[in-house]
Amino acid sequence: MNSIKAGFFVTGTDTGVGKTLVSSLILHALSTRGKKVVGMKPIAAGKENGKWLDVELLQTAGNVRVAYELMCPYALDQAVAPHIAASQEGVEIDLATINSAFQVLKKAADYVVVEGVGGFLVPVNSYQDTSNMAQSLGLPVILVVGMRLGCINHALLTVQAVHRTGLPLLGWIANCIDPEMQVLEENIMALQHRIDRPLLGTVPYNSPPDLRVLSHFIDLSEVI
Repeated sequence: MNSIKAGFFVTGTDTGVGKTLVSSLILHALSTRGKKVVGMKPIAAGKENGKWLDVELLQTAGNVRVAYELMCPYALDQAVAPHIAASQEGVEIDLATINSAFQVLKKAADYVVVEGVGGFLVPVNSYQDTSNMAQSLGLPVILVVGMRLGCINHALLTVQAVHRTGLPLLGWIANCIDPEMQVLEENIMALQHRIDRPLLGTVPYNSPPDLRVLSHFIDLSEVI
């Protein structure tokens, strides 16, 4: 895979599990290997102080400068499900538009790290969801598991959903979002036993997050 243009689709077990953080860590880890990398958040729902913070973070973590509209073709104001936010703004999310932007980014970088929106089956329009977006891009998937109570069920259901698309699941990353989670290691071990793909890293709780430090907890040697 090193000799060709490549990328990853980063999905999560839910919203708020740290997809943007992990995507940024992947970008940082690849850039330290000398790779040209760019992040993409095809759909961003939720503007704060006039900015889409997820897109800003991905932009900072990459080392290839591209137009904002290519990184984020659909920047929606309301922090609600994307198909609802789009409907409120009179916008129809078109996967062909997203794919066109992705093709441009592919030519500019060695790796494009595409972050999904919400969980893997969140609707993006009246008849398609995030899994369809991943399929249209044809990218292998990395799953972010937000380590908190209930994460095992969410993770295993998401793994099943990814397998149904036919896309390869490269691995998963445990993101420790709850600093007070009980039996954390036991939960991680339970997932390792049940997910047939490698654990690519355990990201410790860190507030505010330091990308340079946390990127060392990501090991991509098995997938690049």
